[in-house]
Amino acid sequence: MKKHVLLAVSGGIAAYKSCDIVRRLQDAGCEVRVCMTPDACEFISPITFEALSQYPVLTDLFDFPESPNPHIMLGAWADLCLVCPATADIMAKVASGIADECVSTTILALRAPAVFAPAMNVHMWRDEATQGNVALLQQRGYGFIMPTSGLLACGDMGEGKLASVSDIVASVLAHLKIVRDLAGLKLLVNAGPTHEAIDPVRYIANASSGKMGFSIAQAALDRGAAVTLVAGPCSLATPEGAERIDVVSAHDMYEACMSAFEHADAAICSAAVADYTPKIVADHKLKKSDEPIGSIELVPTKDILAELCRIKGTRVVCGFAAETSDLIGNATEKLVRKHADMIVANDVSKPESTFGSDTNLVSFVTADGVEELPTLPKEEVADAILDRVARLISERR
Repeated sequence: MKKHVLLAVSGGIAAYKSCDIVRRLQDAGCEVRVCMTPDACEFISPITFEALSQYPVLTDLFDFPESPNPHIMLGAWADLCLVCPATADIMAKVASGIADECVSTTILALRAPAVFAPAMNVHMWRDEATQGNVALLQQRGYGFIMPTSGLLACGDMGEGKLASVSDIVASVLAHLKIVRDLAGLKLLVNAGPTHEAIDPVRYIANASSGKMGFSIAQAALDRGAAVTLVAGPCSLATPEGAERIDVVSAHDMYEACMSAFEHADAAICSAAVADYTPKIVADHKLKKSDEPIGSIELVPTKDILAELCRIKGTRVVCGFAAETSDLIGNATEKLVRKHADMIVANDVSKPESTFGSDTNLVSFVTADGVEELPTLPKEEVADAILDRVARLISERR
């Protein structure tokens, strides 16, 4: 799930650097919205931030298209507010509780932490009032990314230079506890059901929604991975940045996964692939009659998980076991039989972990034993899976 960052821009020459910060936070998987003081608008146009963020920029509390109370809306929306650049003026206002424009008012309405990245003239920074306000804000729990020393825009030399964009972004991600441990890695994720045709309009399928696999793909992207998502028939939106390959049958999914795995560092097989498919597919719609249709001969489909495990080498392959009985026993047998590195076992007979639910109750089965998790949103289960996959990848390097 994407983290929400509210970027509050106040009126300093360093405001232009906030554009780069928006992009870098987006690249790290954050959703960014922007509010600006009137002075900030003198240094950079709100249109620039609107183009970058794809959202309206708050510059006026009384003329905002999305809400009559935008400071309350954004204050509730944000997971963190970054004030950058933070001028002496905006810090003094927040320290004193003054709310006379949209940035100071929104900061007072925040329900989330705020972090200040100050930038100003060295003498303004060293002034007793400024230092007093910084100390007071720190005492109240506000975070700071302190300025550095160097040549300032005004020509003076000393403290007051905005911290580097890299340091600011790293600090924000640390505050949000965003992990980028999969950067540089390529992951294959499969998701959803498969449809095995009986005739041109009928098929054999299951109730898999694809939600778990799509959550894994999104979480992997947020953690820096390049993701190929092989998706059976489902209507979920493609996670931004994923390479999506849509397939229908188990055979289609097998072919797509084999191809994508050639360039992958790991595979997470969450798809509910049909175990059997009709041996003969009618070339026309089978008409209803009063007579029994007879039997449909089924043959096994190709085993995607087993084949990936056979060719994996030192790569990591994680599978799923959707069961209705003897959950751990069946998952353990599957781990051994298919030579997987981990099996995520879930009892699909339970309402909190059935197909289509927004939560999952899973256990991780590995050669080292069984680890049971409580019922969690699928987004959190996805991160828990990736924690263990990342550890397995690291151990093999």
